[in-house]
Amino acid sequence: MPGLLGKKIGMISVFSADGKNVPCTVIEAGPCVVTQVKTVEKDGYKAIQLGFEEAKEKNTTKALQGIFKKAGTTPKKHLAEFKFDQEFNLGDTITVDIFNDSQFVDVVGTSKGKGFQGVMKRHGFGGVGQSTHGQDDRARKPGSIGACSYPAKVFKGMRMGGHMGTDRVTTQNLRVLKVIPEHNLILVKGSVAGYNGSTVMIQK
Repeated sequence: MPGLLGKKIGMISVFSADGKNVPCTVIEAGPCVVTQVKTVEKDGYKAIQLGFEEAKEKNTTKALQGIFKKAGTTPKKHLAEFKFDQEFNLGDTITVDIFNDSQFVDVVGTSKGKGFQGVMKRHGFGGVGQSTHGQDDRARKPGSIGACSYPAKVFKGMRMGGHMGTDRVTTQNLRVLKVIPEHNLILVKGSVAGYNGSTVMIQK
């Protein structure tokens, strides 16, 4: 699926043609450089690897430095593979113009980290017991997590408290409201996972 790497700028709202206030996310999409071309003969599948955002050479491994040197470009911070129908060569630059004819896109991002959370926030539990009648320490507890006699264990996958956030989240079918090529920006309707400044992947 063709796409680009980009950076989430933030959220704004715009007015539609019929006067409605529409919330949208601003994404800086590209420009991305073709750093590798995968072929069926050599790699077993067809795809191109894109690089986004400048990186320091001292923070780039020797192996990656070789890839960037072969492509004739500077080191890049983020890499991802996309399947394009058209042919591209090493060192080619792909811009946000590829979304000019797109009505909808999928955006992949990493959700915000929320640390250790309990079951009410993490899984939407309703809590246990009443808030009165002498109990004061079970309001936000999960309740029973299994039998004690048989099978005498807690099953794998039991919903409990734990680390929440920093998950890979794909938001599908976001309507493309506007493409601004001169600033490498794309405006999509609705929200996108991640904090402002985080790297996202936009796919047709």
